[in-house]
Amino acid sequence: MERFTATFRFYEELNDFLPKARRKIAFSHSFKGGPSIKHVIESLHVPHTEVDLIIVNRVSKGFDYALKDGDHVSVYPVFESFDISPIVKLRAEPLRKTAFILDVHLGKLVRLLRMMGFDCLYDPTLDDDEIIDLALSQHRIILTRDRLLLHRKRITHGYCIRSQRSINQAAEILIRFQLRGRVNPFTRCLSCNGILNRVDKEQIVSMLEPKTRLYFNRFAQCVNCRKIYWKGSHADGMNARLMDILKNTKRRNRS
Repeated sequence: MERFTATFRFYEELNDFLPKARRKIAFSHSFKGGPSIKHVIESLHVPHTEVDLIIVNRVSKGFDYALKDGDHVSVYPVFESFDISPIVKLRAEPLRKTAFILDVHLGKLVRLLRMMGFDCLYDPTLDDDEIIDLALSQHRIILTRDRLLLHRKRITHGYCIRSQRSINQAAEILIRFQLRGRVNPFTRCLSCNGILNRVDKEQIVSMLEPKTRLYFNRFAQCVNCRKIYWKGSHADGMNARLMDILKNTKRRNRS
């Protein structure tokens, strides 16, 4: 089968997925037949969930566009804005309520996001298909470091996390989804994701350890698993982690 060539240029954070020799430059890519542009983009290791706008020969195109010999393709990430017309909108409308589902490798990140008050579903026993099913049925954004998972056609909202350390990952999520102003710490259960409500000490006094009963008077309880929370010695460490995350978002915004 005859081979053809198209020129690609990826912008901003989409370059994270490319080898260094192809970052922030136009490069040639050879292909056979007339594959969809979505297939070609993902063959270059860029998940379709990261792409919001494709310009081919100065005209916006959808994922189903059949790539042709000599095409010049510009690919832009989600949340970028350009004065280009006509626009083919690739990404579904943003979810009105930001909620996440995380894969098995992001257990530490789950606790940090819940600590900041964000709705995060996490079950290490779920396989990829179950994660996708829950994301679609509950309108959740899939968070993962597995690029191949985000290649699944059914996924509408997903993000591939670049950072390796959980503190940096949390800051990355705040920046990526513009959530810094929506942090509402210590309002969700770290164990089950349930909402925490204030509870009178008298209601739960029989469930407290003797020293906790003696030294603490303000408590919250998870509406789901009934776990009890109070501001003990661990609170200082949690506040320190929260401050590290927020400082990290400022550093990343300046860079």
